[in-house]
Amino acid sequence: MKGPQRRAVLALGTNEGDRLAHLQGGLDLLRATPELVVLAVSPVYETDPVGGPSQPDFLNAVVVAATTLDGPELLVRAHEVEAAHGRERREHWGPRTLDVDLITVGDERRDDPDLTLPHPLARERAFVLLPWLAADPAAELPGVGAVAELVAGLDTSGVRERRDMSLAAHQ
Repeated sequence: MKGPQRRAVLALGTNEGDRLAHLQGGLDLLRATPELVVLAVSPVYETDPVGGPSQPDFLNAVVVAATTLDGPELLVRAHEVEAAHGRERREHWGPRTLDVDLITVGDERRDDPDLTLPHPLARERAFVLLPWLAADPAAELPGVGAVAELVAGLDTSGVRERRDMSLAAHQ
């Protein structure tokens, strides 16, 4: 991996089809990205849907990586990974086979129509922050604060670690 490296945090979520296979497949495709090295992967969590229509529970995980890609480039890759798992954007906050959200990409700050960094809702989402904290106990949400402190202020009752499920460390 050549060029300046940034630390990126990506949140994966799925609530359609073989949920665990979609998470694993998303992780494997991220690992196959030449400009990205996976540093840590969270445990798998099952979460109640937040917002949107009535739908099945989600499985969620967080990937911490080093990358030479900037936010827009990494967003393109995230969309490619989603598409490889049959993601269709039918309904805002609706069910999905795989969602790959960029939470942070280094210290990058963006407020574009296609990409806002850091992710504007991350500070409120226990289904992002709990897995992130598990993957990186010293995590900081740029411009906001320590992830541990953010988690302490949230209702986490809808987020449950699935100790019976895990993502394979390597493809």
